[in-house]
Amino acid sequence: AREEIREYCHLSPAQRLEYENALAEYRDGNRRQGDVFALLTRLKLICDGEGKLARLVELLETIFENGESALVFTQYVKTGRWLAEQLRRRFSRKFPFLHGGLSVKEREVQISKFLEDPSRPDAFILSLRAGGFGLNLTKASHVIHFDRWWNPAVENQATDRAHRIGQDKTVFVHTFITEGTLEERIDEILERKETLAGILKGGAEFWDAVKLYE
Repeated sequence: AREEIREYCHLSPAQRLEYENALAEYRDGNRRQGDVFALLTRLKLICDGEGKLARLVELLETIFENGESALVFTQYVKTGRWLAEQLRRRFSRKFPFLHGGLSVKEREVQISKFLEDPSRPDAFILSLRAGGFGLNLTKASHVIHFDRWWNPAVENQATDRAHRIGQDKTVFVHTFITEGTLEERIDEILERKETLAGILKGGAEFWDAVKLYE
């Protein structure tokens, strides 16, 4: 069984200022084709900050206390590295991190670190690029999507890494969403089974999707 849970996070004051500045720079700049994607990526990376980290630490503390393990997925290698460092500081131990830039041998080392002691609660950070490796990581009973992917099929594929057909335990799928930002709008659009094409055209729908709102 699979249980979906939305984890709503908040921008810190510094993140909020950064988000507003990114929008202002985009509005005032000479925009070229492709700039819209750069802006969306920048806004999403701003959302992947202190607010989400605080919720992640809180959630992992509970998961570990219950003797369980988690997979933490992010789209961005940069975010994955930051998470690995922040979690190391907060939990005083290293967590494995799998991304597309690793060699086959390095990849195997990271996977074995996670799997070596099935009874030890752990977190395994994975980037989207690591998605094609056909991993079977059923040690994890929690899957955390630190940032919302724009393609639900890819998100589901990642979740299936932990939740194999025939597995008898429930897997909890936590999707992190920063309230009042484009992440919440994207989530609404995906929930309605609509495409993101509308908001990417740069018109009124676009500004409505990316602006901060309460």
